[in-house]
Amino acid sequence: MTNETNLRLIKKYPNRRLYDTQTSMYITLADVKQLVLDEQTFRVVDAKTNENLTRSILLQISFEEESIGAPIFSHEMLLQIIRFYGHPMQEMVGNYLQKNLQAFIDIQNTFTEQLKDIYDSNISADMWSQFINMQAPLMQTMMTGYLEQSKNLFIQMQTQIRDQAKDMFDTLTLQPQLDANQEN
Repeated sequence: MTNETNLRLIKKYPNRRLYDTQTSMYITLADVKQLVLDEQTFRVVDAKTNENLTRSILLQISFEEESIGAPIFSHEMLLQIIRFYGHPMQEMVGNYLQKNLQAFIDIQNTFTEQLKDIYDSNISADMWSQFINMQAPLMQTMMTGYLEQSKNLFIQMQTQIRDQAKDMFDTLTLQPQLDANQEN
């Protein structure tokens, strides 16, 4: 997924400092956040062991962002996420959240592009922000509908899996009885 030739390497030293090998400068978490916002591809590695630390740095940035301003994750959502760690459905939940977030981003990008095509560059950045903020209730309603549909499909899938498991286990428990009856 990442292009290795454009990959920016950041080394983390034992003193917790981050060193950007592309710019030959020490950087902060705020600088790494800006790389994310600029959609730069990068990897953070331990300077001694070369262990990939990118995920832990991204989690650290998320933690800091969640600690200030309006958080994305509610208290209840964090509890639910923690409960899925070690659960047999952990990977499925992660994939589900990732795909839904990507769907949200795709919808948002399509919406933005369509409006840009309509209004071109006649709208200032401030006017654009105001317009998007006014659209928040509409987007919330659309996303609620989307999530409700997604929930219903997930429930249908669980029902099908349960029914298939029941059929499989019923067959497995009947098989020894059938084998015993055939021997007699």
